[in-house]
Amino acid sequence: MNFPPFWARGRNGSFLVWRWSFQSVAEAQALANQAAQQLAERFCAGNYPPKPGGYYPNRPFREPVLQEIRNAAGEISAVVTRNSYGCQVLNTARIMFVDIDLPEPKRAGGFFKRLLGKPDPSPRVQPEAEALARIAKWTQSNAAWGWRIYRTRAGLRLMATHGLVEPDTALADTVFAALGADPLYRQLCKTQKCFRARLTPKPWRCGVYDKPQRWPWLDPKQELRFQNWEARYQNQARAWATCALIQQAGNPQVHPEIQPLLNLHDEATRAESLVQLA
Repeated sequence: MNFPPFWARGRNGSFLVWRWSFQSVAEAQALANQAAQQLAERFCAGNYPPKPGGYYPNRPFREPVLQEIRNAAGEISAVVTRNSYGCQVLNTARIMFVDIDLPEPKRAGGFFKRLLGKPDPSPRVQPEAEALARIAKWTQSNAAWGWRIYRTRAGLRLMATHGLVEPDTALADTVFAALGADPLYRQLCKTQKCFRARLTPKPWRCGVYDKPQRWPWLDPKQELRFQNWEARYQNQARAWATCALIQQAGNPQVHPEIQPLLNLHDEATRAESLVQLA
């Protein structure tokens, strides 16, 4: 897992750059200043930098570690962080999560046939049912594997419960491809060397539309504004769940290192609460 504890912002004219360090804020600041200068020089020379890589950049996440979870050997097996829009996220070193996006269901037949009241020649397509069938077929052929399957607002989340999996391996790639994992999520797991599962609702889905001040805060006023935002968000989020458990598939045995994190995940996401997803 790749979560540097030290970050600093460099400035050169109107150019702002964040850089990180595992050693100190001073090292992060030196790297940030150097990067900002290089960016300004490239721009002045007409060598315009590429656009950022969006939410899944090929660099460490700028997220504070809120909690560390260690296994029986004392190794860090997972961390809980806060992402850029204020949600808590579970990041696991070897406990596999698979994120599957589902398209909106489409009605078979054309618009004009439906307008004229003609019956559809085939039933309504159900992306969720198709995805679950694909998961069931794969699991039948891989009997050692066990899954907890959750419904999210936009798709499915799978948690492998039978054993540990390294995120940047051919095995992980094979499972992702077979189950239809989201391509951006697959890239994230490989570059960040962890699996990732959001624990708390997306703010705008539970009525909080303004963005929080992002960590690390540049001054106490920014931190206070974040604390006020977080209090509103937590109050609104109480009425929502992040995912809902829909079934368990395959091997029912749960690996001993996975059980505590399974409990943490299900409690934080309210996976068995039957409330609306956000």
